Amino acid sequence: MITAHQEIQSILEKLGIKANNPAYSTGLVWAELNSQRNTRQIFSPINGELIASVEMATPEDYETVIKKAEEAFKVWRKIPAPKRGEIVRQIGDKLRENKEALGKLVTYEMGKILQEGLGEVQEMIDICDFAVGLSRQLYGLTMHSERPDHRMYEQWHPLGIVGIISAFNFPVAVWSWNAMIAAVCGDVCVWKPSEKTPLTALACQNIIADVLKSNNLPEGVFGLIIGDATIGEKMSNDTRVPLVSATGSTRMGKKVGEAVAKRLGKTILELGGNNAIIITENADLEMAIRATLFGAVGTAGQRCTTTRRLIVHESVYEEVKNRLVKTYPNLPIGNPLDSKTLVGPLIDQDAVKMFEKALEHVQKEGGKLLVGGTVLSEKGNYVTPAIVEAQNTYEMVQEETFAPILYLIKYSGEVENAIAIQNGVKQGLSSSIFTTNLLQAETFLAYAGSDCGIANVNIGTSGAEIGGAFGGEKETGGGRESGSDSWKAYMRRQTNTINYSTQLPLAQGIKFDF
Repeated sequence: MITAHQEIQSILEKLGIKANNPAYSTGLVWAELNSQRNTRQIFSPINGELIASVEMATPEDYETVIKKAEEAFKVWRKIPAPKRGEIVRQIGDKLRENKEALGKLVTYEMGKILQEGLGEVQEMIDICDFAVGLSRQLYGLTMHSERPDHRMYEQWHPLGIVGIISAFNFPVAVWSWNAMIAAVCGDVCVWKPSEKTPLTALACQNIIADVLKSNNLPEGVFGLIIGDATIGEKMSNDTRVPLVSATGSTRMGKKVGEAVAKRLGKTILELGGNNAIIITENADLEMAIRATLFGAVGTAGQRCTTTRRLIVHESVYEEVKNRLVKTYPNLPIGNPLDSKTLVGPLIDQDAVKMFEKALEHVQKEGGKLLVGGTVLSEKGNYVTPAIVEAQNTYEMVQEETFAPILYLIKYSGEVENAIAIQNGVKQGLSSSIFTTNLLQAETFLAYAGSDCGIANVNIGTSGAEIGGAFGGEKETGGGRESGSDSWKAYMRRQTNTINYSTQLPLAQGIKFDF
């Protein structure tokens, strides 16, 4: 019989991560801890088992990676965008070949159920396909000049080095949103993954390294640096990195945003979410409850788009509450590699403690725990998803807890009252309404409706397609990643005016003759 320990080592080796072999200048991986340098032990949240130890980067490592990126940019920016798209296409094909192994590694290291791990890799493949098409659509505009015999147009140029700071909950997908689009735009990337999930990052780097090598391209086009928060601070303060894209908590994002702003750099910030589903008196309850279940407990509540608040009209409140309370105890919790499991573990014991403290705090404020909220005794970081009757004004409800806690909130009257409750938090990422009433749906989507970057009708808050720009407002950061025209964030706009006459007229009719 193959043990879990043997399987994870087999997966690591399949993805090019071998015991006692240096992977890159920034990271060394061992099957067991045996390094004299600063290392981080990686424990699987599934069973608490030590699966690897990764050497953390030093400031000298950081300089090496940045210098390699600077040199690579000189080459990469001169390659025509469709040719850059071809490299991304090859990366997508390599991801297809390694989808099963990489998806399983995501599950082992992060803890999300295998279907979600495979889905995350599929999301990477999808963004590669999107970026390939985009490589032939980096359009500028032409404009009519007020001056005779002049032509005006705009074009877009790559920025240079894009720093990407990613979070543990989507250890590879969110990086790809940034990296693949930045790549076809002509930028090079330096990726600092979460120190909680470095193995998946190393695996992606190995996959990409093969593609770069086979095309005689410098490895610095896609750089990787595995380190703690000090590496992120260095990146945020580094003028050689004109754009930093950071995904994580609002607290972290404020630090990154402040540091980058001080040097007048650019940021894409995708931070905390406190997402709500509104269930009106006109909702299809079957759809609404199914969407609530996935939104609230999927990824064990560790998505930025997790449904954290359920705002229900008083006329259907008791039915919705009773059905959820009846369903929650039947949710299959356990090993995320088991196909029957719907709720896997939290990332670590710190997350478990945060879950417990949040429930304790909200109950002291007056919240009523309806179901769940226990820590399971099995090995690993497992908890039972909780539902709490609460008020939107509670301090705990106003904060994002990265765990499966759903706050149940009653509203009365018109849909505008529910929208006001939904908007009455500091975050503004994802939102949703369930209604079969057209007027309610349009009110929710109107300028005075949802204040979030994502607003859905009869779809839950969790999950997004790569074709749409992803991000939110208020303390969510305001950035946009992935689809639509978010590529413009990775480039600089230049306006060009060409005079093809022998005269030199000035704009606004100004005369300056001498």
